Amino acid sequence: MRMKQESSAAAPRRKGWTIAAIGTAAIVVVAGGVGIATASPWENQAQEPATSSPAAAPRPATSASEAPEPTPRPTPIRTAPAEDYSVGLMPTNGAFGVNPATAAAVTVTGATLDAVELVPRAGGTAVAGELSDDGTAWTATERLAFNTEYVLSYAARDSAGQDRSGTSTFSTVEPANEADAAMFPLDGSTVGTGQPLEFTFSEPVVDRDAVEGAITVTSTSGQPGAFYWLTDTTVRYRPETFWAPNSTITVDVDLFGVDYGNGMIGNFDRTMTVQTHNTRLAVVDNATKTMEVYLDGKLDRTFPVTLGTDEWPSTEGYMVVMEHYESTRFRAESIGLEPGDPAYYPPTVVNHASRLSNGGAFVHEALPAAQVALGNVNVSHGCIGMSPEGAEYFYNTFGPGDVVQILNTDYGPMYVWDGFGDWNVPWTEWVNQP
Repeated sequence: MRMKQESSAAAPRRKGWTIAAIGTAAIVVVAGGVGIATASPWENQAQEPATSSPAAAPRPATSASEAPEPTPRPTPIRTAPAEDYSVGLMPTNGAFGVNPATAAAVTVTGATLDAVELVPRAGGTAVAGELSDDGTAWTATERLAFNTEYVLSYAARDSAGQDRSGTSTFSTVEPANEADAAMFPLDGSTVGTGQPLEFTFSEPVVDRDAVEGAITVTSTSGQPGAFYWLTDTTVRYRPETFWAPNSTITVDVDLFGVDYGNGMIGNFDRTMTVQTHNTRLAVVDNATKTMEVYLDGKLDRTFPVTLGTDEWPSTEGYMVVMEHYESTRFRAESIGLEPGDPAYYPPTVVNHASRLSNGGAFVHEALPAAQVALGNVNVSHGCIGMSPEGAEYFYNTFGPGDVVQILNTDYGPMYVWDGFGDWNVPWTEWVNQP
């Protein structure tokens, strides 16, 4: 988009450009100053040569009063370019892989800008910009696009009244260096109070401080939180304790132009919100083989359960429901078992299954043969088996982000990366991750 200044009525105009009036008097720069160039009215007058040839006839004598007045010649006016003129371009001419967050700019010294235009070479809308009050700088007010070649053209008039102009080109970051990101849970989701925020990046993050600084998390509960990196492409965010119930979490992601490292540039800004519902906690105790369900801190139901055997024990600590299925098929191969293994089982359909870990721990309806074990003995491969009534109740009551706590299996807590085992990491360790 071009910016223009009003021109004097006497100033010349060129097509497509607005030229600022400098003035009608021509000037010349002399030793850094400005003055009017003049010439002697007598210079280049013919001179009588001194020779030995016969003298020419004498001219009649005239008095001083009769001497003819010399004819004055016009004083030549010379214009010299301003010696202090210079121009600066951002990005520089020919620049490649320019970060699109760069504010394109033109600055001049010893001149004023008449017009600037920044457009994609392939065509399209010009980039908007603003001219400084003194007319010496133009700065783009819109972001550049990724993977685009731009043409930057400018016209100016220097302090000596000379027209100046120039054109440069540059191109922005190509797709190979464009970096994306995604958040779970999705924008607009309603989740349980135990749901950490997980950010997954399309490219490895080298500059973690830069990326963390571009993500701001606030909540109506006012709970501060911190990031914890699982890998160089995955980071989690949570407060010290579970999110407050019935609160709103707002996530401002300002990754556009952020350098992840290795020249990988973030490509978007976005604001997302997540809601939490009421508190839902299921406490599973291996000592009693029961599940007690607490809603908003009050005991609602108690069910008998079976947990993992000594060979396939259930982990202790906090788990978070990840997803659930009204019906799904379990395969022994998914936990590393092959036909012939004593613990192997054929593909089996299970009902009302709620996932707790990537490793295959679920809350689900126990198979008919295992129903007699509920409340008495552990027979599962690490899952929490329930009666048909109990599994359906859990399926209908608990969803993503709701919390399950397992006690007294003596096996240790679920790892942070095996599902959402985040709450098993002590807060001091979480905030002081090396």
